[in-house]
Amino acid sequence: MPPTPTDLPAYLLPLLQFADSALPTGAFSHSFGLETYVAEGVVHDRDSCAAWLDAYVRDQLTTTDALAAHLTATASAIETVWEVDDLLRAQALPRQVRDAGAHLGRRTVAIAAANHPSPWLLAYAERIEAGLAAGHPAIATALVGRALGAPASTVVAIVLHAAVTSLTQNAVRAVPLGQDAGQYVLAHVQPRVAQAAAAASELPIEALGAVAPGLEIAQMRHERQRARMFMS
Repeated sequence: MPPTPTDLPAYLLPLLQFADSALPTGAFSHSFGLETYVAEGVVHDRDSCAAWLDAYVRDQLTTTDALAAHLTATASAIETVWEVDDLLRAQALPRQVRDAGAHLGRRTVAIAAANHPSPWLLAYAERIEAGLAAGHPAIATALVGRALGAPASTVVAIVLHAAVTSLTQNAVRAVPLGQDAGQYVLAHVQPRVAQAAAAASELPIEALGAVAPGLEIAQMRHERQRARMFMS
C-alpha cells in the first residue's frame, strides 16, 4: 500500500517550500560571482559550470550558509542566532554579497513569518525591522525547520539545495546552458551538498566565513564588470 500523506514528516512539505527556486525572494537576480567567471570564459559549458558550483559549495557555502543553518537549527539560546546573523554579515567581504544576503534574508523571513510563524522567527523579523539584524535566508529557513522539529541535517540540506537550484537556473540563462544540462549540473553537485551538510555539523562557530579568496575576488570584481545580467 502506498504511503498516505499522514506518513510524511510534518516538517517535510513546509521545508520543501523553501527549497523551491520559484520562491519570490529575488534570487534569480544574483549569481554570487558566477557571472564574473562566465565573462572571463572560465565557466562556458555544462562541465565547467558543474566544476564551479562544486567549488562554490565546498569552499563557500559549507562555511557560510550550511554552517549558519546548522548553528541556528541546533542553538540552545536565541542569542546564538543573533551572533550568527552578525557574523554572516561581517564575514561577507564583497559588498554585493552582503547586500544580496540581507535582501534575500528579509524576503525569506517575511514569507516564513507569514506562512510558518514561530516565536524565534517572529523575534528575528522584529530584530531585522529594528535594524538590529541584517537577515539571511539560511537563518530564516533554519528557524522554520527547528520550529517544526526537523533534523539539523535535513535543514542544512534544504538550505544548500535551494542555493544550488537557484544558481543553476541562473547559469542556464547566463552561460547559457540548456535545461537538460542544468539538470546534469544539479545531479553532479548533489554528493557535494551531502558532504557539505555533514561537514557543517562538525565545524565550530569560529569557522564561519572561511571562504576561498578566489571566489571572493570574483564576487568583488563583479561590481565593476562592464556588462552584467545579475546584481551580484
